[in-house]
Amino acid sequence: MKLCVALDLPSAKENLELASKLKVYDIWLKVGFRTYIRDGKEFIERLKEINPNFKIFLDLKLYDIPNTMADASEEIAKLGIDMFNIHASSGSLAMKSVMERLSKYPNRPLVLAVTALTSFDNRGFKEIYEKDISTKAEQFAKMSFDSGLDGVVCSAFESRAIKDITSKNFITLCPAIRPFGEEAGDQKRVATLKVAKDELVDFPVIGRPIYRDRNPAQKVEEILREL
Repeated sequence: MKLCVALDLPSAKENLELASKLKVYDIWLKVGFRTYIRDGKEFIERLKEINPNFKIFLDLKLYDIPNTMADASEEIAKLGIDMFNIHASSGSLAMKSVMERLSKYPNRPLVLAVTALTSFDNRGFKEIYEKDISTKAEQFAKMSFDSGLDGVVCSAFESRAIKDITSKNFITLCPAIRPFGEEAGDQKRVATLKVAKDELVDFPVIGRPIYRDRNPAQKVEEILREL
């Protein structure tokens, strides 16, 4: 299990300051939509300057026609990041197109597919996908596995079941982790670190409980001890 810290603060300066406080730790950093749109590839380069060993997860959730997704994935691979994600609901053809395009890169980034956003409750999810979250998440995971992806983004509560129908080595990255039961905020399906461990989560993604803490480095130490 590897900790992934979400850099979701309002400015590049704040995110870089947080990364600097955590530079001694063996962790992954999540660069999300707002941060990348605002700060671009230069931000990723600055993270690598702070610690060249930082692993970067670019969380852009690509969703488009297959060729456009493949084009975008190839550009992402050139950024030198370590992992990124696409939407499983883009379909098998799109997912296979992405993996085929990336096959020419010997050190390609890991590719994960988003199953169900953790901001969804079951009712809201069914309004769109017409099935329960657990049922559809497993279906999306199997599609992603069969399309050659490395893993999925899901809630901790779906992680073990997804591994059961795919492979124990199929990565599960799980947002909405509140390590010690902190406030859920805008997330619906939140889990503690204990749940994440029990459900065989590979990457717990933690943001607010770390960057809102008075001592983020100490919080990370507490989390790593728990892992």
